[in-house]
Amino acid sequence: MPSHAEAPPLPEPLRVPVADSHTHLDMQSGTVEEGLAKAASVGVTTVVQVGCDVRGSQWAAETAARYDAVHAAVALHPNEAPRIVHGDPDGWSRQGEREAGGAAALDEALAEIDRLAALPHVKGVGETGLDYFRTGEEGKAAQEHSFRAHIEIAKRHGKALVIHDREAHADVLRVLKEEGAPERTVFHCYSGDAGMAEICARAGYYMSFAGNVTFKNAQNLRDALAVAPLELVLVETDAPFLTPAPYRGRPNAPYLVPVTVRAMAAVRGTDEDTLATALAANTARAFGY
Repeated sequence: MPSHAEAPPLPEPLRVPVADSHTHLDMQSGTVEEGLAKAASVGVTTVVQVGCDVRGSQWAAETAARYDAVHAAVALHPNEAPRIVHGDPDGWSRQGEREAGGAAALDEALAEIDRLAALPHVKGVGETGLDYFRTGEEGKAAQEHSFRAHIEIAKRHGKALVIHDREAHADVLRVLKEEGAPERTVFHCYSGDAGMAEICARAGYYMSFAGNVTFKNAQNLRDALAVAPLELVLVETDAPFLTPAPYRGRPNAPYLVPVTVRAMAAVRGTDEDTLATALAANTARAFGY
């Protein structure tokens, strides 16, 4: 039996190359070069590297500048905003740092995201949005302030908006409507049901599906995927998280995208090549590369 720490095997390569629309290379083992080469060997030729805090966003921008196969998205994760404001140790932080709190600190961090968003190799602003799973009532105001600021930054720089929505569907849709969503808006790791997918489709929002679409208890995601318009569907790993079945619990990485693509094709009743062709075109259109 393989251990949970053991990387899953290489899947059969895709015949039509695709992009991993959302990954965190800085949280994965091995070098960037190794990760990109492994992904390319199975037909995953492009990745969107997503920042979750100031340091991670700076790293994403620097990495995208260095590698043609990498595009960057920069943001403060929804759980990062209340951490900055309140010095919340349970907020998002790989470093586990406790910075000086307060609204001024949040605005300073947002100013750096704004600066990074202007860079040509930064194609997205995100992941931003609302997360009511890890942040309670006391963090909602900071999250919403940060979300609205990211929407404005994305629109001003003409970049895609990458949304993190966890147990906050109604409020995420409300804020997007109130602020006016950017022309290109992506629901990363789509977590709604088929009804919400129809709302997103009417608004022209992209829906990106991750490895959890393969989980036994995720019928709501498969129902959403089944009704989502093909031209609005993306695929992602969110690696190192959400490793697709049958490798759930083991480390995820962009090279496992083909596993999810094949599961998605089965849900939609289409062939792998047709879906991969659409996924590649959709990701390029969503992120403007």
